[in-house]
Formats: sequence, structure tokens, C-alpha cells
Amino acid sequence: MSEFKQYRRKQIAELRPYLEGERLGFDVSVSAEDIKAGSPKVGDMIARNPKNHADQWLVAAAYFADNFEPA
Repeated sequence: MSEFKQYRRKQIAELRPYLEGERLGFDVSVSAEDIKAGSPKVGDMIARNPKNHADQWLVAAAYFADNFEPA
């Protein structure tokens, strides 16, 4: 198995807040670990691929706070 390495992102990310009670369905991927942690929940964000808006995933609130800031 290969080792993980650290990489810095080059692009601006597109995210929006998760809305309380919003049904994500098949449109937004949510990892098993995030589900175990109680997501989706208020404070989480929905990210999308800027080149393919159908490609969306949940970003947990703590990860967002640690890794993102407004452009």
C-alpha cells in the first residue's frame, strides 16, 4: 500500500451550507464516518466540483472550520 503525502489545494472550492432538514438523497455523497458522527447536521457544508456540478459531497463542520476560509 502506498503512503499518504500532504498536498496543498490550488483552486478555490465551491461550498454552501447544509440546511436543517434538507434531504440529500443521491445528489450529495456522505461518508460512512460522517454518518456515524451524526451528519448531515447544521454547520456542515455541501461542496461541489466546479467542473461538474452534479458531483457533490458533504464536508463536516469541523473539517470545514479547520481547512477553509472565505476567498
